Amino acid sequence: MFSTLEADIRPGLGLGLFEVGSSLWNVLDMLRRVQHAFPLVDVKFDPDSSTTPVILHIRPHLDLLFSGHHQRLHTICLRKLRDPNPPVTLKFKETILSSADEVFRRVGVSRTFGPTYPGDDLRYPGVLFSFEEDSRDEGLKGTATHTDDKLQEVKRVVTTQKSANDEVKDALDEVVECPSMSGEIRKAVLKVHEGVDLYFYPSATEPVRVRLGVTSAQGLTCDLGAPLRVHYIEEDDRMTIHARLSAEDEDADTDYFYNYLQHGVDLLVDGTTHIVKKIVVHTNVPGSPLFQRYKRCPWEIEGRP
Repeated sequence: MFSTLEADIRPGLGLGLFEVGSSLWNVLDMLRRVQHAFPLVDVKFDPDSSTTPVILHIRPHLDLLFSGHHQRLHTICLRKLRDPNPPVTLKFKETILSSADEVFRRVGVSRTFGPTYPGDDLRYPGVLFSFEEDSRDEGLKGTATHTDDKLQEVKRVVTTQKSANDEVKDALDEVVECPSMSGEIRKAVLKVHEGVDLYFYPSATEPVRVRLGVTSAQGLTCDLGAPLRVHYIEEDDRMTIHARLSAEDEDADTDYFYNYLQHGVDLLVDGTTHIVKKIVVHTNVPGSPLFQRYKRCPWEIEGRP
């Protein structure tokens, strides 16, 4: 017995549990926590590119497209509305559009969302309704159309970010700043031999500056909050590359990492002075051993000149 998948349409903002602009790391982390609702998830990407768009295929109903550079949710596609495994209940505000007992048709789209430009698909700001099972079929259709068939059944619902002048956005575009990004890193500027400036959403937020040899562990906690993990390097032989080289320091306190997995940043703190001595940023490359361990940090390097 399958539980019902309930999904509410929020044009330009999201669908069901998913918000446009959410990071790939956050969405996969959420899916892990609700495996009972989404037990089958496929991650699809181009293995030859580190900035490939990523598609999460959540069988059988959902496809989530993430942008290639910032790994943010760009497009949400809900399909197979009539597949009973599990059954889908689609809502807009308090109105049920599709359910096990209710077939969603072209006339229902017009009744709920109002008139729009004629065409094989019905497009509104931030949402599209298609009467084809798969978008790949659209280029194969003949000259005959069913635009006037009010009883056409809706096969796919596509939610995207609203564009400025209602133009159709490219599926490979980056997501424009939106509320779902609040509190996440917008840009990390690494300054050679100095430290890193962390710029957060919203854009007006003052950057957090972490300086090598200056910023303390307490300062990190004040500016970035508590790390998700603290890792002591003596517990892992692989971390000896970060250890002291002087024999005089053998009896000193152990250095430790503040692991900000949610920001894609590790900060190595001196065990004696508790001052930051090393900064590590992560790119969350699909297919790599560390994929999904850290959120992608959008870093760039500033040097001289």
